Amino acid sequence: MRRVTTTAAALLAAVLPFAAAAPAGAAPAPLRGGECAAGELCLWAQEDFGGGRSTYELTGAGIEDCVALPAGRSALSLANRLGRPVTAYQSAECAETGEFETYPGHGTWVPRAPYRVRAFKIWEH
Repeated sequence: MRRVTTTAAALLAAVLPFAAAAPAGAAPAPLRGGECAAGELCLWAQEDFGGGRSTYELTGAGIEDCVALPAGRSALSLANRLGRPVTAYQSAECAETGEFETYPGHGTWVPRAPYRVRAFKIWEH
């Protein structure tokens, strides 16, 4: 019989409340806590999908256009449910001198962004 270490047990206890059961043969569900509909990019003010949520769709954001969040707002968690990759920028001008990261579409959940997201670009593919 194998024993689970204290560290492994703590990790399992932290992860299991967020994991959803997947049907047999399906890919496991992403670890997530917020809601974001298919076809949306969702940004939350706090980590772990907390605080106010902003949603964006392709109808309101052009391909490869820099979309800045409203002045004074930023996001610390996000979900990309668009069918396209999205680059999240630390800079409100989408400047590549700050931090930036591209997230694939169709269901990328990021509970803790590595920096405050202040703008984004949606890419063709």
